Amino acid sequence: MPDSPPIETLRIEKLVYGGDGLARVDGRVVLTPYVLPGELVEVRLQRAKNDLFRGALLKVVEASPLRVAPACPYFAGCGGCHYQHTTYEHQLEQKRAILAEVFRRVGRIELEHEIVVAAGDPWRYRNRTQLHAHNGKVGFFAPGSHEAIAVDHCPIASPKLNDAIATLTRELPQYRGFDTTIELFTNETEVQVNVMDRVPAPVRPLFEELGTSLPIEQGAFRVSRNSFFQVNRFLIDRLVEVAIGEAEGGSALDLYAGVGLFAKTLTGRFREVAAVETGGSAFRDLEFNMQRAGLAVACVKQTAEDYLAALDATPDWIVADPPRAGLGKQVARELLRLRAPRLTIVACDPSTLARDLRVLLDGGYRLKSSTLVDLFPQTYHLETVVQLYV
Repeated sequence: MPDSPPIETLRIEKLVYGGDGLARVDGRVVLTPYVLPGELVEVRLQRAKNDLFRGALLKVVEASPLRVAPACPYFAGCGGCHYQHTTYEHQLEQKRAILAEVFRRVGRIELEHEIVVAAGDPWRYRNRTQLHAHNGKVGFFAPGSHEAIAVDHCPIASPKLNDAIATLTRELPQYRGFDTTIELFTNETEVQVNVMDRVPAPVRPLFEELGTSLPIEQGAFRVSRNSFFQVNRFLIDRLVEVAIGEAEGGSALDLYAGVGLFAKTLTGRFREVAAVETGGSAFRDLEFNMQRAGLAVACVKQTAEDYLAALDATPDWIVADPPRAGLGKQVARELLRLRAPRLTIVACDPSTLARDLRVLLDGGYRLKSSTLVDLFPQTYHLETVVQLYV
């Protein structure tokens, strides 16, 4: 029989991006979830690659004084949350430290300013969730797997989403023999339902009664099923405020514009605004939202790369809210060519942000401010808004 994985007692040094705590044994790095800095823990080691090991938490030998009882009975079984075992204030402190560390390690950036934190209610904030239905059960995937963990509620989801989860938990067991993914999005009045796979005819009325497949309104914005919109219902206005601030001038450019969240505010500050979006659903919503509001925004269905490559005139201000992959080399190169006096980047991944910033800083931009907007409490995810100037 193969040897059992070894068990080690480790002291956690710090939390790292991804939700794990870092410790070392015999010069090897061990990453363990659901731990806190300073804790002494017993883990079962499993090699991940080379000298990197994963630790399965067996016991907390010495607990941090900041450890608390998780509010959710599914915590650590469901893969959605990572930090419910500590206070929200400590979560924010750790996220700020993690962001600064990623800037140093990935971007070789030593910040000369303090990272500002913008936060809201850490519970009931999500307006969108993705559930997995399997043989009559509904829930979320377990960490690092495609095994669905059945749930009947989610404390970070909004009340309306929890109503929908409760309905599915109650009604779905009578329908078996199929798997599907269900995305729910809400404005707390309506629920938008997007069933990702074909389902048997008898189950379709349940999803039709649960909500609508049509666009719904989020404040001043129409949002269709396949259009991106921020998931934290409490911090949408704050995110816009942080990103745009007191910006004003002659011309502004909104890259990766989505349904127009930033473009709408930019029109009140700049004489000319262009909004660039490549996704078909989001672009249709963008055009609709700007036209309905009577806003003179030049909506362009094009990739950011192609739009910038053809642009000669330099905008006074550029706002870019790229996907998780970041700006990339081509967009960064075009931004350096244009050299807009002010550039705002809204990023959901600190590693790709740090990589992009290194290119922009090497090309002559300077970093004015960094704000951690905590759109995803109880999880390791974080949103960062950076302001740059030349």
